[in-house]
Amino acid sequence: MVGDQGYSVPEAAKSLSIASNMLYCWKDQIEAQLEGKSLSLEEREELKRLCKKNKNLRMEKAILKKASAFFAKEMK
Repeated sequence: MVGDQGYSVPEAAKSLSIASNMLYCWKDQIEAQLEGKSLSLEEREELKRLCKKNKNLRMEKAILKKASAFFAKEMK
């Protein structure tokens, strides 16, 4: 309503029966997402997934590094 239909935030909030400060928060969040200043819900979920995968890969790398050092020592 605010962006597409030209309503002011207080007018839109009144017609929706919500507090105008809530509508201001939603408006700010959407604008930040559109401008690339904040992450969308999907981007946050992807970031969480990638961080978890990165943690697992680092752990696997550490295990393999220790194993290769152990076997290199055994070969000598």
